[in-house]
Amino acid sequence: MSAPEVWVDSHCHLWDRGDELVAEASRDGVAWMVDIGTDLERSMAALERARTLHGVVATVGLHPHEAADGPEALPALEQLIAADQRPAAIGECGLDYFYEHADRTSQREAFAAQIAMAHRHELALVIHSRDAWEDTFDVLDAEGVPERTVFHCFTGGTGEARAALERGALLSFSGIVSFRNAAEVREAAAFVPADSYLVETDAPYLAPVPMRGKQNRPSWVRYVGEAVAAARGVPAAQVAAETTANAVRVFGLGEPGGP
Repeated sequence: MSAPEVWVDSHCHLWDRGDELVAEASRDGVAWMVDIGTDLERSMAALERARTLHGVVATVGLHPHEAADGPEALPALEQLIAADQRPAAIGECGLDYFYEHADRTSQREAFAAQIAMAHRHELALVIHSRDAWEDTFDVLDAEGVPERTVFHCFTGGTGEARAALERGALLSFSGIVSFRNAAEVREAAAFVPADSYLVETDAPYLAPVPMRGKQNRPSWVRYVGEAVAAARGVPAAQVAAETTANAVRVFGLGEPGGP
């Protein structure tokens, strides 16, 4: 009998449903969930959940939508790192030129500051990039790419994938990889080396097929993995093993089933 698949949801937002979602995901073979901070308040809450919920680690970060708050929020985020247990990563941070809830200058400044923070504390970096590939790579190149860098919810094709991989980054695939109109993302999923990709839900957003249209949850990361497996032409169990090993390495997780 083959061993059961073990998954890591490398990017989710547990918010106030943490207990319920974590228990469900654990029953469905999800060993770890990376609970993402997007501002000071949510970063503090994610750290608290990581202290109290088994199988949860937290990041601290300022989302590009909140970048205008950077001058006040970023020093406070860094104080969390100094005063608290080590988070798993800095982020999600980056650039979003699709919505532009914050002006581009503020976004670039907040992104650069968080890259520097990841370097100072030797932490992984989780990047959000939407309609901003050129500037994202420019800021990364100027600041230096942290050793463990993840492009969350990767939406590019093989060209963007190659540029990210050349900088030593990993690509994290969300439910978008299962969407009918996401052929370029599937091409990237097929292209990426086995040691350079992750899977995520981005819950409560972007529920994968066959759950599309519902509120996403970490237990559905296996559907993302199955879509990636189909794109790569390999068994889902292989994607589970590869992405779990990659997540353990990138986020400093314990081995599945361990403490």
